[in-house]
Amino acid sequence: MAITNQEVLDLFQSTGAYLQGHFRLTSGLHSPAYLQCALVLAHPVHAESLGRALAAAISAIAPELPTIVVSPAMGGLIIGHEAARALGVRHIFTERDPDRRMSLRRGFSISPSDRAVVVEDVITTGGSTAEVVALLESYGARVLAAGSIIDRSGGKAEVGVPRAALATLQVQTWDPSACPLCAQGIEVVKPGSRPA
Repeated sequence: MAITNQEVLDLFQSTGAYLQGHFRLTSGLHSPAYLQCALVLAHPVHAESLGRALAAAISAIAPELPTIVVSPAMGGLIIGHEAARALGVRHIFTERDPDRRMSLRRGFSISPSDRAVVVEDVITTGGSTAEVVALLESYGARVLAAGSIIDRSGGKAEVGVPRAALATLQVQTWDPSACPLCAQGIEVVKPGSRPA
């Protein structure tokens, strides 16, 4: 099931998930736009269709079928689950431990025989995905590919494995020290799941 870049962005617009303002991203960068995937994924029909499309995109770049989909919590949970459902494999997720490192908890396990794909909602720098890839490899799993609904990096983010995105765009970001919105005195908002 293919979906175009424009169809994905239209879906974000129609559900109120494409926000305009002054935002602090998880990466620490500031941006005038924010893609709140949770507002799209709150609709099961959209979550299912995006999961199927992402599973197809990942299958097109992965050298073989995965045995597991792994997502970083929080943003990757719903889309990772839906992609896993479409691929017919199990889904687990990683969480940050008290030292802010990605870890497996809740009895989740990975074995060296696993062929994994990493799925999250939005990639900006690729940091979280790369951390999950490294964690899975530390357990001996082979990581075949990664995927996201949105790639905010314009295709530039490197995560250590081939990756696919349903929509790729280049949204302006700034280091906080060079942010023109901060210079204008516009209040910054942290809309994601992690505290500011």
